[in-house]
Amino acid sequence: MKYLFMSLAILFTTSTLIYGQKNDPEKQYQQRIEKDVINGVYIPADLAECFVELNKKISKESKAKFKNMSESEAAIKLHFSLGRWIWHNWSFYEGSRLSVYLNKVGVHHPEDMARLIIITYHRYLNKKPLDVKVLAEKINAARNKK
Repeated sequence: MKYLFMSLAILFTTSTLIYGQKNDPEKQYQQRIEKDVINGVYIPADLAECFVELNKKISKESKAKFKNMSESEAAIKLHFSLGRWIWHNWSFYEGSRLSVYLNKVGVHHPEDMARLIIITYHRYLNKKPLDVKVLAEKINAARNKK
């Protein structure tokens, strides 16, 4: 019996040392926010890089349709298509360098982050001022109202 407890103690200690670091969510988060590629997808560092990446991924025809929509229509219609792609592939729920950047801008919910990117991308394509700070405040006010 004595050997059983000693064996279990050694096994527990060893598994904690080996697996404990891998399963540490904070450590994983800290590693993720430093990466520029996660799961084979490039993670932009800021809005300018988001626009470059979206320009690469969106066809000219789709971009023209998007550009010609109203801002609110674009944000609503693309929430569960482009928005979902953004928050999933740019790792907003798990954390990424882009989510950290958007937190600093003042937006914290992953779906709100995607909304901010969609709206600012629409403004960028239409050569309008981005007004990121005002937009972030508006998005947060809407979130708090819910």
